[in-house]
Amino acid sequence: MTNQLELEKTLWQAADKLRNNMDAAEYKHVVLGLIFLKFISDAFDELYRQLDATKHETGADPEDKDEYTAERVFYVPTQARWQWLQGRAKLPTIGKDIDDAMDAIEKDNPSLKGVLPKDYARPALDKQRLGELIDLIGSISLSNNGSGKGKDVLGFVFEYFLGQFADAEGKKGGQFYTPQSIVKLLVEMLAPEAEKRVYDGCCGSGGMFVQSEKFIELHEHRRGKISIFGQESNPTTYKLAKMNLAIRGIDAKIELGDTFTNDRFPELKVDYVIANPPFNVSDYSINTAETHKWKYGIPPQGNANYAWLQHFVSKLAPYGSAGIVLANGSMSSETATEGEIRKAMIEADLVDCMVALPSQLFYNTQIPACLWFLSRNKTGSSTRGGGGGFRNRTNEILFIDAREYGSMISRKQRELTDQDIAAIAETYHNWRALPSKEGAGDGLYEDIPGFCKSATIEDIRKNKYILTPGRYIDFKQEEDDGVAFADKMGALTLLLQEQMQKANELDEAIKENLKKIGFEI
Repeated sequence: MTNQLELEKTLWQAADKLRNNMDAAEYKHVVLGLIFLKFISDAFDELYRQLDATKHETGADPEDKDEYTAERVFYVPTQARWQWLQGRAKLPTIGKDIDDAMDAIEKDNPSLKGVLPKDYARPALDKQRLGELIDLIGSISLSNNGSGKGKDVLGFVFEYFLGQFADAEGKKGGQFYTPQSIVKLLVEMLAPEAEKRVYDGCCGSGGMFVQSEKFIELHEHRRGKISIFGQESNPTTYKLAKMNLAIRGIDAKIELGDTFTNDRFPELKVDYVIANPPFNVSDYSINTAETHKWKYGIPPQGNANYAWLQHFVSKLAPYGSAGIVLANGSMSSETATEGEIRKAMIEADLVDCMVALPSQLFYNTQIPACLWFLSRNKTGSSTRGGGGGFRNRTNEILFIDAREYGSMISRKQRELTDQDIAAIAETYHNWRALPSKEGAGDGLYEDIPGFCKSATIEDIRKNKYILTPGRYIDFKQEEDDGVAFADKMGALTLLLQEQMQKANELDEAIKENLKKIGFEI
């Protein structure tokens, strides 16, 4: 993994040097388009060699498109293959060559129609630097001697670059990328199972889906076969999602359009919703006639938070659950109908867990954020159509305060560590867990002052349906240092006296220096 990170970092530093004066938002598509092109070309080459080596025994034609479709590999026409393009990297026509390559790939692969960037021939793009970038990306080996690990390498590079571009773009970057540690935490807490349906109505570049597949592969020891449904309103970000999932070999139904006014999956019911909708969106519209979505109240104009919450609830199957990132204000706001909607959702026993997150986790905002975990069935019976698995949590909500977690990875960016994620997720899983028949597991979960608390519906009612974890979690007791109060105050008073005396001395020194240059106070 260290070598992986070094590769990603080295590639990014080298690619960023080639950016020149180009804006990160523009350069992003140049780089990611080339990485995608390298990926599908290498995957094609690997299968081509296999087919060519066995053609006499099997009769397979390495130029037959159907051979590639059968293996879920993109067919790459001759003029779009990386080796051919890299051989032309130093020519002044390389920009047009790449545009033509992207066109040819889209024509032969209908699922990519209108997705790939095709603006490499524009005069403003320095062709010498473009050639250098092609050579740089050409240094990434996908085939990895047939081990299959190379595909993951390029997938990780694509994902790493997404994060770096989000950081470089600042506020705009957050529109297409949710920081990986937040996605990991959501997925670890929801723990999606294979053969289930996952939905994200504001899917950005598809990070939630990538992480869900990784989780299933890690825990099931095989590539997960979840059914993925996503919608994205930004056409550029929609294309990134299609590319990001394709580079991972993830089959997904991703649609373009405004989720509120043009829901592309109106009848869809899923097992999991995993989403990070934009915070506090003021300019949005809904169809109030869709009463099945707004059964807990019509969301107010000027803030879409409770429109998102109710939209996601409407997508959950009878045993479905959701993990949603929202601004902290959503936990306590009384603006317009928000307080009443929150009350109705709590009384309907939809809220399972609330997590307060640390600051500085996001690229695009310093607004404090939280996680909402919703469940359509908290009784623990026949969970997701199976035979139980969770205890009955009816009229209970778990509160977790993770504001002290995370480590600074730059001057402005914090990240949850794997240990942080494991501690938070394990607390949630322990709280939901059934005790074993032998009694082992009884008391596995316990309230921890300063960190977590299991509250009842009565507790919530007493706090006027506010869901801020700090309202419920007991204060953490400060350790007694053994110093008597009088002694401590005496020492502090003496220190303050010394500091005040020093301040007076500094004031006098400043006055003397001003007097020397002709100014008196």
